Amino acid sequence: MATAFGSEQMFSTTARHQLLQVTVEPDQRSKLIQDTDTQYGPFTKQLGLDTEGRPPAGATFVSRTMPAGTTIRSYTGSTADVDVWCASLFGLTGANAGKQIPVKEGWLTMTMSLHWTSDGWKLTAYTQKDGPQPTDQGAEFGTAPQL
Repeated sequence: MATAFGSEQMFSTTARHQLLQVTVEPDQRSKLIQDTDTQYGPFTKQLGLDTEGRPPAGATFVSRTMPAGTTIRSYTGSTADVDVWCASLFGLTGANAGKQIPVKEGWLTMTMSLHWTSDGWKLTAYTQKDGPQPTDQGAEFGTAPQL
């Protein structure tokens, strides 16, 4: 989920709605769709993308998120709150990308509230914040999955 939520899909209205249809618990879908439309709609326009997340001709939009660690904040068997610490690449590249949004790397933490259903884990709530950077004093990076 973290990789998909940090991808170009989130900047396309159609692709974002499709993603939320399959990852979000049914009784939370309309709220999360409305919340993400409110969040991503204006931001997409600021980036110079159209409503389907397409960049201007001659430019390529890059939005990649790579999970680097997880922390389970709580777990009850059918619910879980999980922090996913991620590295990211974000921006526009190419001849017509302009200089205001070059591709840069960054770090972010997604907090996902999940509920186990007959279809597997489904999202019930989601937030994202910048950081921590690997060099931040006291940064918590989560733990590697146990095999």
